[in-house]
Amino acid sequence: MFSKNKIKSLLSRPEFSALAIFLFLLILFTFSNDRFLNSRNFMIILSTYPELALVALGITILMISGEFDLSVGSVFAVSPIVTMILISDHELHYVASMLIGLLAAASIGFINAVVTIKFKIPSFIATLGMLFMARSIAVVISGGFPPSVPKDLPTEWLVGRVDMFRVSIFWLIGIALICNYVLKKTNFGNWIFATGENPKAAQDLGINTFKVKATCFVLCSILAGFAGIIQSFRIKSVITSLGQGLELQAIASAVVGGASLMGGIGSAFGALIGTLLLSIIDNILILSRVDGNWFKFAVGALIVIAVILNTVTKNTADKIRLKDDE
Repeated sequence: MFSKNKIKSLLSRPEFSALAIFLFLLILFTFSNDRFLNSRNFMIILSTYPELALVALGITILMISGEFDLSVGSVFAVSPIVTMILISDHELHYVASMLIGLLAAASIGFINAVVTIKFKIPSFIATLGMLFMARSIAVVISGGFPPSVPKDLPTEWLVGRVDMFRVSIFWLIGIALICNYVLKKTNFGNWIFATGENPKAAQDLGINTFKVKATCFVLCSILAGFAGIIQSFRIKSVITSLGQGLELQAIASAVVGGASLMGGIGSAFGALIGTLLLSIIDNILILSRVDGNWFKFAVGALIVIAVILNTVTKNTADKIRLKDDE
C-alpha cells in the first residue's frame, strides 16, 4: 500500500503525466501494430532521439528558469557548420574545431541572455530575432556551399553503434544525469527553480538571477549546438537548413514532459520522456501509413492532453496535502 505522502509525491512530479501517457501509448501501440515492438523498429526510433532530446533538455532547463529559446534550431545548424569549416578548410583538429563550434553556440546563448534580461525584452522576441540572424550566419559563413564532412573523420566515439544503440544515446544519458543532479541536489538547481517561480523573491533572497538565467541560456545553446554536431556526424553531411522547425518540436517535448511556460516547474527526466513520446507517435504514424501531416495534429493534441493531465494531477496532489494537514 502506498501512503498518502508517497502518492502526493508521485503526483507532484512534473514528468508523471508524460510517463503515464508513454506507458499507455506503449501498450496501445504494442497491441495495435505487430511491427512496433521489435528491435529494428526501436533502432529507427532511437537513431534521431539523442539529438532531439538534447535540445529538449536544454529548453526544459531554460523554461524552468522562466525563459525559453526559439533560436535553438538555428544554433543546431551554426555549431556544426563552424566545426566543419574549421576541420575541412583550416585543417584544425576535430576536437578543437568542435570546442570552437560549441563556443559559437554559447556566444549566441549569451547574447540572447543579455538582450532578454538587461534590455528587459521578452525572450520570445529576443530569440525569435536570433532565430533569423543565426540562420543567416550559417548561410553566410558557409558561402552557400556547406562544408563536407571528411571521410576519415573519427566519429565512432560519438555516433558509432553498440549493439542496437548509438554511442550518442550514452552521451545523452550522461548529460541528463548531470543536469538532473544539478537541478535536484545543488544550490544552483534550487536557484534555477526559485528564479523561474518568482524572480523578485529570488533577488530578495540574494540570488543573482541574471547569472542564473544567463547560464541557462548558454547551456541551452551549447546542448543545441552539440546535438547539431552529433547529427552532422551521423548523416555525414552539413546543410544550412539543419534543425529548421526544431525549436517548436523541442518546446513541445519540454511541455509534454511537464515543464511550464510560466517557469519554476520541470525536470530533466521529463524532457527525455516528452521527446520519446513525440518520436514514438511519429514512428507509429509511419508504421500505420497515416498521412505524415497528421503528426503535427498529434503533437498539438498531445500538448493539450499533457497540460490538462499535469493540472489534474497537481490539483489532486494539493488536495491530498490539504487533507493531511487537516
